[in-house]
Amino acid sequence: MPHLAVHLPENRLAGNEPALIAALTDAVVGVYGDWARDLVGVRLAGVPAGRFGQGGKAVDTCASVVLGVRAGVFDRPDAAEITARLGAALTDAITRVLGDDFRAGATVELVASRPERTFVGGVPAA
Repeated sequence: MPHLAVHLPENRLAGNEPALIAALTDAVVGVYGDWARDLVGVRLAGVPAGRFGQGGKAVDTCASVVLGVRAGVFDRPDAAEITARLGAALTDAITRVLGDDFRAGATVELVASRPERTFVGGVPAA
């Protein structure tokens, strides 16, 4: 179950939530396939102005995306290609919705979970 936690400047996020959720979901589906659409979970968190920094200065063009994936994705023969596609697709989704000025400040982190460490509704995820 791919799940995303995305932190963005509140002033840039407000009003863009539906488009961003759709774009991020489409980005994951573009890599995994349409079977994954209903499994993609997105959590958007707005960060108050002045709380994102780059180079020692407050900025409003940073984004932090943490994508939880099954650990097996890193064991596949095509792992380097899949992970590169995920990073690029998620960055592209953010810039499509919020503007290309986010590209340089977008960080995508893939975090692996073993199947026995992921639970949905209180039970291990299938």
